[in-house]
Amino acid sequence: MRLYGLIGWPLAHSFSKKYFTEKFKNENLPDVAYELFPMASVREFPALLKARPKLCGLNVTLPYKEQVVPFLDDLSEEAAAIGAVNTILFTSDGLIGYNTDAYGFRQSLTPFLKPHHKKALVLGTGGASKAVQYVLENADIQVSLVSRKAPSGRLTYRSLNEQIIQAHTLIVNATPLGTWPHVKNKPDLPYRAIGTKHVLYDLVYNPAETAFMQAGRAKGATVVNGLDMLKMQAEMAWEIFSQSCR
Repeated sequence: MRLYGLIGWPLAHSFSKKYFTEKFKNENLPDVAYELFPMASVREFPALLKARPKLCGLNVTLPYKEQVVPFLDDLSEEAAAIGAVNTILFTSDGLIGYNTDAYGFRQSLTPFLKPHHKKALVLGTGGASKAVQYVLENADIQVSLVSRKAPSGRLTYRSLNEQIIQAHTLIVNATPLGTWPHVKNKPDLPYRAIGTKHVLYDLVYNPAETAFMQAGRAKGATVVNGLDMLKMQAEMAWEIFSQSCR
């Protein structure tokens, strides 16, 4: 039995277990299983490895995409450049970290990009935000990070005004704000400045249309949720998982 799974905290409403379990059933893979491994601290990671010697791979979600890196033996070139990992392959040479968030975000965003999307606001500074920033900068889109508290040279929500919003026609929510059950929450932006040239991309996928997206749609913006990104990164993760098992 090949065992795969997801680490993070919390995992009560995870997409991954249902997705991979259905995938294994549809592809007639009876010798493969996928489990959730909620960890209150990344320090529990070594104990998980010891308790589950049949593990062949893991996905990583909040809040451990960056914290898990020191526990790994090697990183893919892209994961090293991003500084965050969401997929771990178990090999005879050790644990190798990959980042498939970047692939999923790139593939799902590209159909919505127009020539005027030259500047982007990325809300949040965690592991998912790092993958988003990596993709946008490689697409020659100027990125400004936004957080509640920011060092010099970075934006805070309080510093955002209509001029900044109008100049950044791509806005990506890389925070968990608005995730079910807190569906009324949304990033604190001057939404009145959003217009028809804007794309509002929310990495949140549950609910399908977040309060952030609703506010953008009300102003004529194109809105996108993170479900396609999630599916695409999962398929890429499975390609990586299929390479080998220790």
